[in-house]
Parts: sequence; structure tokens; C-alpha cells
Amino acid sequence: MELRHLRCFVVLAEELHFTRAAERLHIEQSPLSRTIKELEDELGVLLFDRDRRGTRLTQAGEVFLQDVRRVFSTLELARENVKAVSSGYLGILRIAVPSGCIDPRLSTFLARCREEDPEVEIRLTEALLTDQLRGLRSGSFNLGFACTADVGDGIIAEPVWVDSVVVAVAARHPLLVHKQIPLEDLIRYPLVVAGPRLFGNCDCKLGQLLRDEAAKVNVEYVGSMDMMLTLVAAGYGVGFASAARIRVLNRPDIVWRSLATPNVIHTTYLLRPESDTDTPAGISLDRFIARLHEQIDE
Repeated sequence: MELRHLRCFVVLAEELHFTRAAERLHIEQSPLSRTIKELEDELGVLLFDRDRRGTRLTQAGEVFLQDVRRVFSTLELARENVKAVSSGYLGILRIAVPSGCIDPRLSTFLARCREEDPEVEIRLTEALLTDQLRGLRSGSFNLGFACTADVGDGIIAEPVWVDSVVVAVAARHPLLVHKQIPLEDLIRYPLVVAGPRLFGNCDCKLGQLLRDEAAKVNVEYVGSMDMMLTLVAAGYGVGFASAARIRVLNRPDIVWRSLATPNVIHTTYLLRPESDTDTPAGISLDRFIARLHEQIDE
């Protein structure tokens, strides 16, 4: 088994079409078919089902695809770590942050990391929750941030930032008659919130209410904070966010109000794999996590 076998397999698994896969690989279809046959013979299993309806991955093929992608991810990490070391770094610390929903306190944390560990290259990647979890398990990411602790096996979710939840309404919205908005009044209006498939389910009381089918809340899910604010300002609905995030927002067409319901909080979690074996030599995740806790205590 050679890397060319694995590359051909991954491309065909993505295209599920021999002609298109061969074009991507810049080879003829016949050599591609031969390579896949060699790989299947080596493994002793069929990776693809081929019939008149097309080409599909077998169950064995789906499992193999996950492992092969992990192999290529590890190879890419090795290549990047070598480049980092040759540039004078100890290695690269890869941090995944929520796509379109970055906490402003992250800047303070990163600045301190750069000051106290200048020999470590830090790379931030905006990623959806599903991609974060996949990357943490495969070793593509060393740390991540999320607004949910529902992350499955193999990943530790540790609360790091806790904030009150505030409501975003258009500048002339009827809810502005309240200095603090009652929850029962809030849910009478359409809500515009971050999609759970993208960011996970928010753990706060309001998020739980959204998942309560008996409540029959009218919800529109969006893919970013910017989209939420755009729709709220246009009067399409009411949004909510953590108090920390609103401090960096300054929009004259949106007004922020606290909730009359006490103890409605938003929690941000630090995610890390249970095993730190993929961390580059010389980089201590414990040191970075301890620094984050120091920032919280301050």
C-alpha cells in the first residue's frame, strides 16, 4: 500500500465518479480503476459498490475513509511542524474557534500567549462545532472553544467563561417598553439564533426553551453573529448573545436589554482531546490552559 493508493481512494470517495476523480488526479480512468483494485486486493475488502446506479462507498469504505483522512491530516501536521521548527519555533499550537462567533476575551489570551511563549506559533482556525470535534479527535486541532459541553467521547469540555445572556432588539421594537425583558414576552416574537447544527445547543435556560417542543417558539436559525444582527436590525426577529460579546458591538440600529429572568447564563467551554499525544514536542498544553485560568481569575 502506497500513498498514491490512498490519494486515489480519497478523491474517488469524494467524487463517487471514476471520470471526475481521474480528472482531479490528472490520470486516465483505467490507471485509477487499477489502483483502486490493487488497494482492495491489499485490504481484502470491497471499498466501493459499482453498478448501473453509480459508485458508492461500502461500509468498509466509509470506515477506511475516516482513517485515511486521519493519515493525511497527520502527514500535513508533520509537514507544518517541520516548517515551524525550521523557522525557529518549537512547533504549532492549533486552536479552533466558533465560526462567526468569536469571544472578544480570546484576543487577551492570545496576546499573553505570544508574549510569554514567543517560541510557539499559534494558529487560529474558524470552524463549525462538527469540524472542531473532528479536528480535535484527529489531531488537526489541539484546543477549541464552544458554547456547549455536549461534545461526545474522547474530548474534555471545561467551562472557562460565564456571562449573562442579553437580548438584541431593533431600535424601535415594542419590547423596549421593558427595561428588563420578561422571558414570556420575549418568546412571543420570532427569535433569530445561531444554528445548533453549526454551533451546538446552547446550554442556557433560553436555549433549553428553544428545544422544548411544547413551548412552540418561532425560531429562525442562522450561521453567524453578523447574520443574526442583520436580521434583528431589519425587524425579522429578536436575538440574544452573551454580555461579553455585546461590549465589542456598536450598532445604532440595535438595542440590548437584559432579561427579567435571573440566572440565564451563557457558558463558553474550552475543548481539548483526552489524549495530548499529537501536541508537538516542547509545547505544553497544561501551560496554556493554566494561563487561560489565570486570565479568568483576574
